[in-house]
Amino acid sequence: MPTVADILDYLNTLAPQNMKEDWDRVGLNCGRLNAEVTRILVALDPFTEVCREAKDFGAQLLVTHHALLWKPGFVTDADTQGTNALFLMENGIAHINAHTNLDEAPGGVNDVLAGILGLSQVRVIDPKGTDTQGRAWGLLRWGTVSVQPLSAFLRTVKERLHCDGLRYVDSGKPVHHVAVGGGACGAEMAQAVAAGCDTFVTADLKYNQFRDAYDLGLNLIDAGHFHTESPVCGYLAEQLQAAFPGIAVKISEKQTDCMKFFL
Repeated sequence: MPTVADILDYLNTLAPQNMKEDWDRVGLNCGRLNAEVTRILVALDPFTEVCREAKDFGAQLLVTHHALLWKPGFVTDADTQGTNALFLMENGIAHINAHTNLDEAPGGVNDVLAGILGLSQVRVIDPKGTDTQGRAWGLLRWGTVSVQPLSAFLRTVKERLHCDGLRYVDSGKPVHHVAVGGGACGAEMAQAVAAGCDTFVTADLKYNQFRDAYDLGLNLIDAGHFHTESPVCGYLAEQLQAAFPGIAVKISEKQTDCMKFFL
């Protein structure tokens, strides 16, 4: 029977830890490496409802994109993160996360996002290196769509990512060359512009970043952190199921975005 260590080793082939940002915390967050695994729950975040779902599913392992504990320190029930960590440990559930390494890895968060939005000729903007298969890796992706009004592309983004709403800047240009960066990638806007993109899809943008995009002549779309990153759960579940066919792998049904739009 595969162990937590076996699954961690496999995830490190999908998203090698050398691809993570220096500040990031990835890998085994809690649990025993030698514990056997028959069921895995996959989710974007190890939030309370997801941890409880892992228990109800009978999972021995929870695999998420975001970390269980973001900062070193004490693990107590004084805060939600500590409470969730204690819950997993008390119920014999290990937790592994792949964060910025999965953002940058070939096939990861941003390749999945580019695919869902229908981009073609996808490539990495400003590659940081190549993997063992010779594939470029890095944060942002660039691709093309058929030339279309921004309004048409906004409908595509909203529908395919199942967003309640979008925040955006209209630079007055049609959409053709598109950059994507799941999660908070607004700081990489200059890379999108330098790559010749007319449109950038990301999340968690600040007021001044919208104005910067307007001044740069860039269509800027904030589709939300959850909605730009949660599609990678399907990729993770599919890869894990193929690699470990004897294990039951499930995508969380409880994960949701608590941020809503009043329409």
